[in-house]
Amino acid sequence: MLIPEPRAEPESRERSLLAEWDFGWLWWGQLVSQVGDGITRLALLWFVYSVTGSALQTTVVGLLQTLPPVIFGPLIGVYLDRLPKRSLMIASDLLRMLIIGLVPWAIPPQSLTVEYLFGLIFLNSIAAAVFGPAMIAAVPFIVSRDRCTAANALLQVTSSIGVVVGSALSGVGIAALSSQKVLGVNALTYLTSAACLLFVRIPRIDPARTASSQWQSAIADLVEGIRYAFVQQPLILQLMLTAALYSFGMSAFSTLFPILGKNRLGLGPAEVGYLWSSLGIGILAVSMGLVRVGVWRVAARVRTIALSSVISALCLGGLLFTLNRLVVAGLLCLIGAGIGLFTPIAWGVLQEVAPPAMIGRLLTLYGAVAMGAAMLGMTILAWVMQRLGSDATVLATSLALLVTAGMAGRLGRRMS
Repeated sequence: MLIPEPRAEPESRERSLLAEWDFGWLWWGQLVSQVGDGITRLALLWFVYSVTGSALQTTVVGLLQTLPPVIFGPLIGVYLDRLPKRSLMIASDLLRMLIIGLVPWAIPPQSLTVEYLFGLIFLNSIAAAVFGPAMIAAVPFIVSRDRCTAANALLQVTSSIGVVVGSALSGVGIAALSSQKVLGVNALTYLTSAACLLFVRIPRIDPARTASSQWQSAIADLVEGIRYAFVQQPLILQLMLTAALYSFGMSAFSTLFPILGKNRLGLGPAEVGYLWSSLGIGILAVSMGLVRVGVWRVAARVRTIALSSVISALCLGGLLFTLNRLVVAGLLCLIGAGIGLFTPIAWGVLQEVAPPAMIGRLLTLYGAVAMGAAMLGMTILAWVMQRLGSDATVLATSLALLVTAGMAGRLGRRMS
């Protein structure tokens, strides 16, 4: 049964979401956590490429970060629907503080090999695979469902700030100190995030009692979620396939961008960090716009995804015709805007159509499909970069986004 929590009165619905106690603390915790993720991501990618000089081995970082949601995501979703989401998020933050912050700090520099770092990245990614879906699954429990897209956009604002601030801080920190020291200092961001989450109150649904074993019950719940997503709700399946193709291209691009900046533009770590922040600026601008959106038909939202994918594809193509850093920064802002549209809209659709007792499973299934496609994209496009160069990689990513636009446009027309 649903455990009741105090909810806002109808006349307060127009208040800012950030002024609401539970969502406000969730947002601040996510903001600090995202800055930490932004610092971690560039530090890890730069460390591996500096040591190996290999685009394929650098891509392993991205693969290790996406593998846990694919392998463990559906089962994690079962327990997200059973266990307190706040406790899971706090545990995830504390584990990431230990794995990616304190452990690299304590290891002597000569002992921190690439292989050792790959192991830490994989463990860190398992913890992160719990945090993200738990946070998104918590949103419909602390805000009304007609405000889910706006809430998602506000949470995505933290992602863009994390990219802008985290990437810049990481680039400067790497140049001034080292990747290892930057990771150690970054442990404080995850500790701060866990402290913020202590103040969040998230109602929960107690799972139905069953006479079967825990393992049999978990498998039954997982099968129920798969059947609902793939058979009973065709909209969710088509949305997952569209997200998979989008992730195929954009995850590879974001993972390989430090190499593109270094090889094609001749940039150092600080310059790559500043330029990469342009993606975050685009995400931030669009997210702030989505916060103000009221009632928005699902079909119109999906068609907007199609249009933004076309624009992103054209901007990626534009990167092939310029070496001017200001122009590249402008194109990256537009690409970031496309990223900023896709995620909160897709999450909002899932949050609106998913039964409350099943939302964790559907979100993790969505994530597993998208992350599986991202892994495939990173592997293939890293091979393309290794064999054919940076230009071929950018062109392949652009083509993937054009196909995504076609799929989203077709889905939008069918829904209309």
